[in-house]
Amino acid sequence: MTLRPIRTEKDYQEALQAASYFFDHEPEPGTAEGDEFDILVTLIESYEARRHPIGPPDPIEAIKFRMEQAGLTAKDLIPSIGQRNRVYEILNGRRELTIPMIRNLHRNLGIPVESLIGA
Repeated sequence: MTLRPIRTEKDYQEALQAASYFFDHEPEPGTAEGDEFDILVTLIESYEARRHPIGPPDPIEAIKFRMEQAGLTAKDLIPSIGQRNRVYEILNGRRELTIPMIRNLHRNLGIPVESLIGA
């Protein structure tokens, strides 16, 4: 394969197809094929970052995701958010997160601040 910049969706699809071979037959790092694979993945990542950026998650979805990951219930959020009714207001989108809540959720549950601030 001749490596070249990915400028169009067609180029992108061709690069994905070429990379799929390497995922099934991963080359040794430091070999010519390994270098080709590294460059191809870098080109794909660059194109995706420009054309298909992924924004930050919705703050409530970030909290729910962490709850699911850690097997937490609404009761477990009380130290970070406040009384149980406040927790449910937050989880149901009826109330916004405050700065102290964001800090507590980050500190207590390890949720990235960027995810809690939202877009």
